[in-house]
Amino acid sequence: MNNLMKSSIFSVAVHKYAMFIALIFIAVLFQILTDGVLLAPMNISKLVMQNSYILILAIGMLPCILTGDIDLSVGSVVAVIGAIAGTMIVVKGMPVGLAVVLCLIFGLLIGAWQGFWIAFMRVPAFIVTLAGMLLFRGMTMVILDGNTLSPFPESYQFVAQKFLVDIPLFASFPYSTILVGVLVAAICVYLEWHSYRQKIAYGVPTGSRGIIFVKLALIAFISLFAAYWFTKFKGLPLILILLAFLIAMYSFLCSKTVLGRHVYALGGNERATLLSGIKTKWVRFIVFVNMGLMAAVAGLVFSARLNCAAPSAGLMFELDAIAACYIGGASATGGVGTIVGAIVGGLVMGVLNNGMSIMGIGIDWQQMIKGLVLLLAVAFDIYNQSKK
Repeated sequence: MNNLMKSSIFSVAVHKYAMFIALIFIAVLFQILTDGVLLAPMNISKLVMQNSYILILAIGMLPCILTGDIDLSVGSVVAVIGAIAGTMIVVKGMPVGLAVVLCLIFGLLIGAWQGFWIAFMRVPAFIVTLAGMLLFRGMTMVILDGNTLSPFPESYQFVAQKFLVDIPLFASFPYSTILVGVLVAAICVYLEWHSYRQKIAYGVPTGSRGIIFVKLALIAFISLFAAYWFTKFKGLPLILILLAFLIAMYSFLCSKTVLGRHVYALGGNERATLLSGIKTKWVRFIVFVNMGLMAAVAGLVFSARLNCAAPSAGLMFELDAIAACYIGGASATGGVGTIVGAIVGGLVMGVLNNGMSIMGIGIDWQQMIKGLVLLLAVAFDIYNQSKK
């Protein structure tokens, strides 16, 4: 019986951490193939900054996939938000803070527009968001009239391009990034230990105490080493702080709140969820409103990163965000997936892109390899589901 329990814990652990292991393997492989360039401090910072908007979109996309839906319009929403921001700030001279708030409100309205058709009019999400992809791409072209707007003021670019040491308050602290690393390590270790104690209290299998201590030591080491590694370039990128906040907030919302449980229930069995008294239409509506907000955030970050608003912005972003969720363990049928998994999936795609680019592999081969990775990830998920 004890051996059976250990085997069950091991199989769950393998399934839970499979993509973490895959990410480490891919990173080490490309570190060797690129002669140490991939994991150089400067390249790590650029990797985070270049993939930040995809990771933000993946955070918003996961709840959509959890409900069994999908959003094909996010790339076009990124483009139209950039176009609106460019028009308000570059052309009209509007204050950056006001323009950012208005762009976020417009993102919420876009999400509400699509959520209305999907949740209350029962039009399939695939059709609504496909229409949205065409609608908002066309709107971008109309707003920009085929032109590229630039440059944005430095204050607009701040979060997307600057580092912790660029904040005046923190500039006087030479070890500010290390202090953040210590804080993150302490919080993560506390949360993991608290989760372990709760599992023991409820009689959930947890494995030996030695394993949890090893896990806590690894968490602390990775947090502190990452902070040290960032100090070897320019310090902690500000966009990473925003990402960490979004990951923590949405992980909590999805796993610890009533709304999050309703989202998982809706994707697991919509009819049973409806019969249990949950307002499934409103849950689905809120999910797409949130997706509109996250697409607006990604649009602001992307335009700030490029320092321009362009008609071609956001092309294929929706596919990268969807792929990140599926590679990170989200089920194609809904009801399964985590925010952290989606982030890991996005990082796998980012490391693949960056590593192959450093090696000089053409975009044609890159697309083929990414497509194969996505197919294998979904096949792995289906295989695991069939064994349960």
